Amino acid sequence: MELIKDLPDRLLFAIPKKGRLHSACLSLLEGADIQFHRKNRLDIALVKNLPIALVFLPAGDIAKFVGEGNVDLGITGQDMVAEAEAQDKITEILELGFGKCRLCVQVPVKGGAASVDDLVGKRIATSFEGVSKKFFDEIDVKTAAANGTAGTAAEKKTELVFVSGSVEAACALGLADGIVDLVESGETMQAAGLHDIVTILSSQAVLLASKKPKHPELVQTIAGRIKGVIAAQKYVYINYNVERKHLKEASIITPGRQAPTVSPLENPEWVAVSSMVLKNNVAQTMDDLEAIGACDILLFAIQNCRV
Repeated sequence: MELIKDLPDRLLFAIPKKGRLHSACLSLLEGADIQFHRKNRLDIALVKNLPIALVFLPAGDIAKFVGEGNVDLGITGQDMVAEAEAQDKITEILELGFGKCRLCVQVPVKGGAASVDDLVGKRIATSFEGVSKKFFDEIDVKTAAANGTAGTAAEKKTELVFVSGSVEAACALGLADGIVDLVESGETMQAAGLHDIVTILSSQAVLLASKKPKHPELVQTIAGRIKGVIAAQKYVYINYNVERKHLKEASIITPGRQAPTVSPLENPEWVAVSSMVLKNNVAQTMDDLEAIGACDILLFAIQNCRV
């Protein structure tokens, strides 16, 4: 990490060094044409085609480094931003669409609490101490006010137990009555005999920027490239031929972002049409085009775009 001091002219871009966001981040960087080679066991990589240095950090530390201005850009989860209490210190540029999950209160399916109110005064295991404390402090205050025990010896306080990993095992091992942990598919939760009773927050990976970046123009360049990659993942490019008399119908089927591109063909009764269409609806789009007599329908993947 001493190398960072010798890089005043490079934008520092923090990337999760491992975990659930790491591989998706690498794919995103590749799509944005950020070219680098990371040497084995080295947490800094110099970008070859731009004045950028990638810094590989634990995902939980990135929001803090961006918020304090130690790095200009970073990618991490919204859950990590909340845990670092960095919401007011960073600029969230873009939601990236991967790493989606929920931070939930979970209890045993058999014999567990029916609601979060039933957990007041109990033990909660979590690795999200900051978010969990804020959440349960509010529940404790609300419950005490309802029971008339606020400020008395009878007022109950929920106890948080920090666990750095395998949080889902805490209830079965008798360490806690409930947990606060991330839920993605829910398979791990179900395998541990747990179910969620409330969602504290929903999260996904986001691109963050410092409030006072040292390289603001380069921040905008990288943000634009990454926005293009995200947009490209949602669309494909379709090209087809259709009779001119059906052009109005075809334009309704493939309206594009602004309007479809229409080009004349040697046969004046026909035109070629090109348009961006949503990837998740492309099969239906092709069916609809074929139904109005369109032919030579071709699809092309989009690697990047600016919309």
